[in-house]
Amino acid sequence: MRVMNIIHDSVVDGEGLRTVIFFAGCPHFCLGCHNPASWNMRNGTEMSVEEVIQEVASNPLTDVTLSGGEPFFQAKEVAAVARLLKDSGKNIWAYSGYTLEQLVDAEDVHQRELLSYCDVLVDGPFILAKKDLTLSFRGSSNQRIIDLHKLKIPLEKASL
Repeated sequence: MRVMNIIHDSVVDGEGLRTVIFFAGCPHFCLGCHNPASWNMRNGTEMSVEEVIQEVASNPLTDVTLSGGEPFFQAKEVAAVARLLKDSGKNIWAYSGYTLEQLVDAEDVHQRELLSYCDVLVDGPFILAKKDLTLSFRGSSNQRIIDLHKLKIPLEKASL
């Protein structure tokens, strides 16, 4: 998979102390994006699932945030990472330009699988006209912070 960067000890990308994995590739091209270099799938570094897990494990005190780019753009690979992180007890937040409804209805089984490993989803594209610096953990007022455990809809792990 292509990874732009892995940052440890973030306090702005979800609750608590977090390791943030920024994935390359994004189909949304949001005007005012804080990370436009991540749009290009060729940017970043090629990393295996094991390499990503090893880097995250080097800081055992943090939970994990999946960001980008768009983590659901490389859903098959990121789902494999998320499964191992969840198995090791990590709380997982994911930032996506897709809405929850789009991900739940996605034809791509890997996108639904990845969603099933997430505890919290910050969904929706960044909209520059709705930018609000007073909001915690999101950039524009259209984006939602969704506790996936409180939903009434099934997010069962997809079988591959």
